[in-house]
Amino acid sequence: MANVKKESGSKGVGMISGIIIAACIFVGWIIWNFIMGNGANFEGGVNTGHPLPGNYLAMVYKGGPIVPVLMGLLLMVIVFSFERYAVISKAAGKGNLDTFMKNITADIKGGKIDEAIALCDKQQGSVANAVKSALVKYQEVKAEGFNSEDAAETIREEIEEATALEMPMLEKNLTIISTLVSLGTLAGLLGTVTGMIKAFGALASTGTPDQAALANGISEALINTATGISTSALAIVTYNFFTSKIDTLTYSIDEAGATIVNTYRKFRGSLKK
Repeated sequence: MANVKKESGSKGVGMISGIIIAACIFVGWIIWNFIMGNGANFEGGVNTGHPLPGNYLAMVYKGGPIVPVLMGLLLMVIVFSFERYAVISKAAGKGNLDTFMKNITADIKGGKIDEAIALCDKQQGSVANAVKSALVKYQEVKAEGFNSEDAAETIREEIEEATALEMPMLEKNLTIISTLVSLGTLAGLLGTVTGMIKAFGALASTGTPDQAALANGISEALINTATGISTSALAIVTYNFFTSKIDTLTYSIDEAGATIVNTYRKFRGSLKK
């Protein structure tokens, strides 16, 4: 039953991600066609004319049909970054994570397991849930009188299971952001190639080269390059930022688990004296 629910949840998340991707591409096209391509941005009042001096919207519009795709990719990075930030912030809990870990560690070392569990209930979030699972298991093995090694293995398994349940959701959509790193560059390169094809086509024309066509081709190439690089750069920064955040959460869980195991070992050792 749990696997069925998990599979259904994964399909639901995948469907939502697909809708967001399609919506971003569509919004990118709207921005390119109706905002950047507005006739007010061009000489003569039509988007087939030259951009007005200093009008960057019109300049970007002249980048060609690859621009709306690049705009969509840029919007995807922004939307999924906000979504991941909200999820990861919620996973850290309500209070400051560093303060929570210090208090939890102090309570565990002091044998105040009930107080530590109460702190987890107050903190909430993925880290607190995983730590609470380990603390509850600690109390169970303590009541059953397991030896230190059996208890350590049992608590460790509980932590791993809790982490496996809590942490994967944090990595959802990070694959999309990492993919956008490459897609942004490749889409920008495609726009560059198409722009240069137009530029060289103008040079190869009979008679005097069409300077306007040559300039438009080079402009299209450079605009697509700049937009693609910007998209990839933003995706790299956000991906590394969120990966670092997830590593911090995982380390916090591992740190608490190690403290719980060592505390139980000391407890069983004191009984043997």
